[in-house]
Amino acid sequence: MTPELRRKMQLGLLAGIALAALRTGYILYQRHEQKAEQTKRVQAQPLNPSYLVSPKKLYPYDLKSARQLTLQPVWVKEGYRYTYYPYDRATRHPNFSREAGQLLPIEKLQILDVVTAPSPGAPDQKQVVATFEKDSRSYAVPIGVLKDGNYQIYSDEMFFIQDPRDLYKDWPQDAWDAIAKHEVKPGMDEFQAAFAIGMGIPQPSSDPATKTVNYPNGGSPVSVTFQNGRAAGISSSK
Repeated sequence: MTPELRRKMQLGLLAGIALAALRTGYILYQRHEQKAEQTKRVQAQPLNPSYLVSPKKLYPYDLKSARQLTLQPVWVKEGYRYTYYPYDRATRHPNFSREAGQLLPIEKLQILDVVTAPSPGAPDQKQVVATFEKDSRSYAVPIGVLKDGNYQIYSDEMFFIQDPRDLYKDWPQDAWDAIAKHEVKPGMDEFQAAFAIGMGIPQPSSDPATKTVNYPNGGSPVSVTFQNGRAAGISSSK
């Protein structure tokens, strides 16, 4: 290969590298602009007042502090997430071998007591359970664990200790009517949808203004697409 040919090949290679770099830079620039535009659209949306609500918490750290749950009614934060079991008040033991049901969205309960019970398959720890009555029968729902003398109680994540209607009193009446019927309507936000049909599972999305959430809804799945924070598409699936 002559020096002249080698020089031409080197120049051609450099030109190809420069062209590829320019193309890559342009693609990255386009993606940056698209992302910036999407972020700008999201930031331009007014803040949902629901995010500003700060419900009271009990911060329980043992049985005595957890029994503050008995001092007022509680309301379930996420329906169809927590399983409850038959409870024998005489022996003070739940029957963990038989599921009795799942707590419903915004279900109102009167907690009667908070006790510990043996944890199935884990002899080194105990379950902390809250007991209640429903349809004249006694039940218990796990709200934490006791291990090595240490309590981990998550009732604050499970229950409101204030009436949700008072906490979110600015919501329109038609939203509360749909929640009472366990229905999602167009225009509802994610808080309202969760109050209506329980816990949801967000799906991946490349657009921050669009979000799809799948709700198990107690065996009657519902998929809701939120556009700019409001329900825009609602579909049921088997």
